[in-house]
Amino acid sequence: MLGIIGGTGIYQLDGLEVVIEHDIDTPFGSPSAPILEGKMGKRTLFFLPRHGRHHELLPSEVNYRANIWALKTLGVTQVIGLSAVGSLQEEIEPGDLSLPEQYFDFVKGNREKTFFGKGLAAHVSTAEPTCGCLASGLSKAAQSVDIKLHRGKTYGCVDGPRLGTRAESFFLRGAAGCDLVGMTNVPEVFLAREAQLCYCTIAIATDYDCWLDDPAQHVSVEQVIARYGASLEKAKNVLTAYIGQEKTEFTCSCRSSLASAVLTPKDQLNEEQSALLSVLSR
Repeated sequence: MLGIIGGTGIYQLDGLEVVIEHDIDTPFGSPSAPILEGKMGKRTLFFLPRHGRHHELLPSEVNYRANIWALKTLGVTQVIGLSAVGSLQEEIEPGDLSLPEQYFDFVKGNREKTFFGKGLAAHVSTAEPTCGCLASGLSKAAQSVDIKLHRGKTYGCVDGPRLGTRAESFFLRGAAGCDLVGMTNVPEVFLAREAQLCYCTIAIATDYDCWLDDPAQHVSVEQVIARYGASLEKAKNVLTAYIGQEKTEFTCSCRSSLASAVLTPKDQLNEEQSALLSVLSR
């Protein structure tokens, strides 16, 4: 079952025939918005706008745990995110699409980054944080509609909501080896792995952040919005092509990521902890 998390500018999914709206309460609070269940062609999928229906949530205000938990409880097994990003490499031009396959966590605020703790200990491997099978499917979809999609890129996640300094931009593209910078994919990607979900983001480059010498190229909200529309349509075309593909069997290990990650013995868990682990392990 496929779940879509829409980023900036994506508050509904064109072509989705909504069947029902799920207003879910989770152990971690409410998701960003009610989740829409609907049909695209023959495929059932779920849609959630990350920032809320009217973009009322800052990146640091998004309840990432509630979002992932709600999708998980609805039976979602694959999650595709859509995210606006800044490019830290000249080859990724504004308007280009990329698939981040590695992440650098530069978030310094107190976002809740795990489902575990409070008597339930687990350490999930994130050496390969995204799903290779899902990435291959999205790459095939992009090729089918003749849209360039950069592969194997590293996403550096920052707190926001402010846009970054040049020093931070140079650090991320230099010492940290990042190709993209954004504000939302951490902890989303890691929570998806804890929930044993296959996860990938289609990253939409809107600017060159602020590492170029030309001040006219430095990111601004006006610049982002002005360039975003056409790029967003490309991302939607890739997504539509992926949804229309014949379903293939996934051979990844995403759906068994908790197999050897939980350290606390099951007979030591209370009822609440057992229920939480039961949902995550589905």
